[in-house]
Amino acid sequence: MQRIVLATLFSVFSMTACAQSTSPPAGGARIAVATPSPAAKAELTYAAGTPEERVRTVLKQLNPKIQVDRIGPAPMAGFREVVASGQVVYVSDDGKYLLQGGLLNVATRKDMSEAALASVRGDVLKTLPMSGRIVYSPVGTPKHKVVVLTDVECGYCRKFHTEIAEYTKRGIEVEYLAFPRAGVGSADYRKMVSVWCADDRKKALTDAKNGRAVADKRCTTPVDMQHAAGLRMGLTGTPMILTPDGEFVGGYLAPDILQQRLEQLAAERATSKGA
Repeated sequence: MQRIVLATLFSVFSMTACAQSTSPPAGGARIAVATPSPAAKAELTYAAGTPEERVRTVLKQLNPKIQVDRIGPAPMAGFREVVASGQVVYVSDDGKYLLQGGLLNVATRKDMSEAALASVRGDVLKTLPMSGRIVYSPVGTPKHKVVVLTDVECGYCRKFHTEIAEYTKRGIEVEYLAFPRAGVGSADYRKMVSVWCADDRKKALTDAKNGRAVADKRCTTPVDMQHAAGLRMGLTGTPMILTPDGEFVGGYLAPDILQQRLEQLAAERATSKGA
C-alpha cells in the first residue's frame, strides 16, 4: 500500500482531486451517488491575527486549491500542525517555515504525525453510515473491529477476502468500504458500484474478488462517498486497515498477525488510559 508523497505544496494537495475526476461511466449514464460527500466540507476560518489564520493564508498562497482539515498547536513550540488531504505538515507561527515528515516524541516514542492523522481519519469515518458498509461479523460479540478500504481488483485485497472466515473466527469484525483505485468512472469503479447495488452484497463482493462476473447494476450508492473519504484520509492504495477511530493498522495482514496487532493496540490504549 502506498501513501501520497508530499513533494511540494504546489502539487500534493491537487493530486487527490485529480484522482477523483476520471472519465464518466461508459455510455454517458450517470450513477446516482449518496450525498453529502465527506470531501465537500466547509472552508475553515480563523480569527484575524491568529497563528492559525496566518498559516492558512500562507498555505492558500502556495496552493489556492488546498483543502485543510485542521490547523492547531503543534507538539513543538512556535509551530502549527496542519492536516490536509491525509498529510501532516508543520508551519511556523509566523508563516515563514514549513516542515515535512513524521514528528517523533523521543520520550514516549509516539509518532505525533500519525496521531494527528488518526484523529482526522476517525472524524471522516464517522461521516460514513454503517448501512453503506459490507460487514462480516464473528459469532457472538466481536473482540475487535476493523474498517478495511478495499478494491475488487487488487491482489492483496483478494487475498485478505479469501481469509475472511479466519478473521471472523478470531473474533474480528470486518467492515468493508469501497475504494476503486482506478478512480471514479473507471471500469473498476463501475464493478464496485454493481457490488454495492447487488441484492446480496456479500456474494457479489466475493464473486468480484474471485474474478467472476457480477450483474451490472446502478443505484444510489455510497461508493463515491467512500472513495472520497479514502482520498481525504490520504489513501492511494489498498487494502488499508484502520480501527473504527482511525488508527492505522496496516495494509494486508495475515489473520494471526492482525489479531496480534489489534491486541497490542488494545493493550496500549488501556495503558494510556491508566497512566
